[in-house]
Amino acid sequence: MQREVIINFDGVSKAFGPKVVLDGLDLDVYRGEAFCIMGPSGCGKSVTIRHVIGLLKCDAGRITVEGHDMTTIGGAELRQLRARMGYVFQEAALLASLSAGENVALPLRETTALSDSEIREKVNAKLALVKVPDVYDKLPNELSGGMKKRVGLARALITDPEIVLYDEPTAGLDPEISSSINHLIRELAETLHVTSLVVTHHIGCVKTVADRVGLLDGGKLHYVSTPSEFLTSTEPRLVRFLGDRLD
Repeated sequence: MQREVIINFDGVSKAFGPKVVLDGLDLDVYRGEAFCIMGPSGCGKSVTIRHVIGLLKCDAGRITVEGHDMTTIGGAELRQLRARMGYVFQEAALLASLSAGENVALPLRETTALSDSEIREKVNAKLALVKVPDVYDKLPNELSGGMKKRVGLARALITDPEIVLYDEPTAGLDPEISSSINHLIRELAETLHVTSLVVTHHIGCVKTVADRVGLLDGGKLHYVSTPSEFLTSTEPRLVRFLGDRLD
């Protein structure tokens, strides 16, 4: 049976001034899968997922998300589409003046007419889902790095999205906490049946999270395969990139 493509990049290019970041990028992400993009710093991993959520427009090529053409999408249509997506920022991006719970509640306050009690109930359910049930009233500076990541994940999930985008979800975390976050992402993908697009340079993330993985290099995606095939490949460029990367 043919799988449904939910995110498609067709010959996508993007430059910032003279620097070409994406150069004819092709990518298909299937409904319900977890796809990881690996690559060195500055190769365009974050740029790629920012195109998916409409924070950037490509210079050439075409991007479709859930059938919507991201090169021509209008403001109202984009807002509706974004309500079906969650975005986990690299540094969690929690507002320091708001409690953890209020950070998670922000998308609901912006897009729904739910009462305060209804919002608090939904937020507490999501905090419990990501295994930090008792942090609603804590400020971000009272949380560990791993707890901040979990709160950021709860915020991404609060609208029950169909697509979740992860920008280096384990960056800056020690190996034990990274492993717990990776297993949580995999568990949520299987439990909630969301489509996940993850950018990472951590092998541990790929091993735990990915159904498929590819290397972003020179503005294009290479060696798209299963994690086991990818990590045991003898392709010289891939071997050089992977080197002795360890979590």
